Amino acid sequence: MSETSLNEVAVDGRSRGSNQSGLRAHNERAVLSLIRRHGELAKADIARRTGLSAQTASVIMRSLENESLVIRDQPRRGRVGQPSVPMRLNPDGVLSFGLKIGRRSSELVVMDFVGQIRSNRTIRYTYPRVSDIVAFVERGHKELTAEIAPVLRDRVIGLGVALPFDIWSWAEEIGAPPADVAPWRDFDAEAELSAITGLPVYAANDATAACAAENVFGGSDCANFVYFFIAAFAGGGLVINGDLVQGRLGNAGALGSLPIPRKDGGSGQLIEFASLNRLETAITESDGDPDLILDTEGDWSELSGTLDNWLNEASRGLAYAVLSACSVYDFEDAIIDGAMPRPILDRLVRQTRREYETLNRKGISPVRFRSGNVGVNARSLGAASLPLFARFLLDQRITSGEAG
Repeated sequence: MSETSLNEVAVDGRSRGSNQSGLRAHNERAVLSLIRRHGELAKADIARRTGLSAQTASVIMRSLENESLVIRDQPRRGRVGQPSVPMRLNPDGVLSFGLKIGRRSSELVVMDFVGQIRSNRTIRYTYPRVSDIVAFVERGHKELTAEIAPVLRDRVIGLGVALPFDIWSWAEEIGAPPADVAPWRDFDAEAELSAITGLPVYAANDATAACAAENVFGGSDCANFVYFFIAAFAGGGLVINGDLVQGRLGNAGALGSLPIPRKDGGSGQLIEFASLNRLETAITESDGDPDLILDTEGDWSELSGTLDNWLNEASRGLAYAVLSACSVYDFEDAIIDGAMPRPILDRLVRQTRREYETLNRKGISPVRFRSGNVGVNARSLGAASLPLFARFLLDQRITSGEAG
């Protein structure tokens, strides 16, 4: 990278705009994002990677250290000169709440500045009702706050919420009476949950939040990937040049809606092929126990043929979905993650790769297939990261709003 200022080129070559009045705040966010990406960096490395002057980098680091956002690591002695002092994020520097609202369960977590979940609460249900979620958040917020050391409670910066958009429109698919999920249509998550917790609240689509978690905490250097998260429904996200793309109306990466050809003619959407809701229905129809798929640590061996059939159908749907995505943009990776045991996920990825290789890929750039690195907690982790993006890290453009 040339020695230019961050208002021209930000960390890792990502183009950014920044006016002069917002430059200092932008540079601080850029430095924090750079340290988060690399784990630890000395001031000289920060200046070199960002193009900031050594003096400016020192001023920023001193400010961040005074605010307890970064801490010093052990000095490293090189061949010549003074030893360098790497700086890293202070885990206690910032805490945030994250709420994942799912088809069969919701989870409320407390996450620290380096992405570790420190405590959590979970509620299970047949289908999500607004009243149950509100009561859960009210109770869980009080309990989890009590578990935070008093000296750290003022470090809590907000609540992120990851939930399926237009959840009221999926009543039939989730087996819910329409009247029971209708209140979601008028539920203002940001305002209502802010009133309960007293925190700023940021919301995003659940699969989008999972994609953001993979981008931030997944540990990959890939800057261009299409991402699928397989849970009750299939969804996903797009990362281009290191940034998660939300789109003009916030609906970019609605991969569950991609059309997939049926073997007997016609087409359906990806959610009809690759969703765990589809597997649950098949288990029920075969007189099995659908609750088996709630065990994301097991091997699902009892599902045998039913699981095999679902994997065949899901991998075929995902292969066509990847092909469609890669015909629009030349992604480097196709990443698949989900609410399932890691061996099952890896099997799904392998089968999807094999299915993809049977398709007509003429004119399509090669793409690598891999399992997501974050796993089952991706939606909760992504939810808790939303306040961090809003306050301290370079904006990933994934939140739909803020209240409080």
